Amino acid sequence: MTLASAVAAPSVLDYPIRTPPAAGEAMVVAPGILWLRMPLPFALDHINLWLLEDGDGWTIIDCGLGNELTRGHWQQVFDRYLAGKPVRRIICTHCHPDHAGNADWLTRRFRAGFWMAQGEYMTAHALSDEQAGFDFEAINEMFRRNGLSGEQLAKMRERRGGYRKGVPEFPRSYHRLLEGMTITIGGRAWRIIMGYGHSPEHAALYCDELQLLVSGDMVLPRISTNVSVAVTDPQGNPLKLFLDSLERYLELPAATLILPSHGLPFRGLHRRIGQLQEHHRLRLGELLAVCDAPRAAVDVLSTLFRRDLDAHQLSFAMGEAMAHLHFLQYHGDLARQVGTDGIIRFMRA
Repeated sequence: MTLASAVAAPSVLDYPIRTPPAAGEAMVVAPGILWLRMPLPFALDHINLWLLEDGDGWTIIDCGLGNELTRGHWQQVFDRYLAGKPVRRIICTHCHPDHAGNADWLTRRFRAGFWMAQGEYMTAHALSDEQAGFDFEAINEMFRRNGLSGEQLAKMRERRGGYRKGVPEFPRSYHRLLEGMTITIGGRAWRIIMGYGHSPEHAALYCDELQLLVSGDMVLPRISTNVSVAVTDPQGNPLKLFLDSLERYLELPAATLILPSHGLPFRGLHRRIGQLQEHHRLRLGELLAVCDAPRAAVDVLSTLFRRDLDAHQLSFAMGEAMAHLHFLQYHGDLARQVGTDGIIRFMRA
């Protein structure tokens, strides 16, 4: 999921549709493509989902949170918009609960094929079962080593089992999405473009015939995508992976229509990437300025996030603070040190 952080100057983007569909409704956004919007119980209060005409059936891209409210809205969509045709295929851009929560429910309901990148599929199962390094205590220990303590660390316990709550079950088999592969949906070719940093192996889908990109969480119009250090890769550099991934979208036509998971569909892809790059450049500069003395990730939260953080937001904020510190470390601007208390801190090199 995304920790909402506004990035300047969204007004330079072109929004062809400024009023989103209500929950349980659908709106044509491009030939053969319906836009759905489902609620989320967070500060980021919605997710966009996509229903694509696919010959004698339909393809769904992303599934919404796995709760009864969202499933009720899906039922309204099925009753009003499927026109008697079944759902043949479910595609998930990545494993986060707002995208993957109803994957199993939808595939079972329609006996549909399920498509996802391998890294996302395996991670979803590991998160659900708290296996392969994704156990709750390992996550808490990572945050402790990065300075979280006391009440803030106790807040994290509110999130125990959070993934399973949003993804109550998950498909036991899948079709693997690969970088560069082409899928035919509704007679049109869609190319898979993998992105990294936000999740293990995020799949965006690009149709050259329509000049349209289903961007998932990789490119959003008004907020920055959360980029966090993963518990299974505690010394990783996900921000570099994310920024490198953004560069790849610059190869697409400037007039491409972007269908994001949050916010409104827009044109202005190249401008938006420039805004996101500048956003992270400024944040890195602010972070470097405060690291004149050793700072743990918890010490720089107020530099990156100038507001109170609830338990849900605190987890993402810690991961993102670590990601920015790691970027500066690997760039040679900061030196990493581990104190006698076991806390990881960073200081200007």
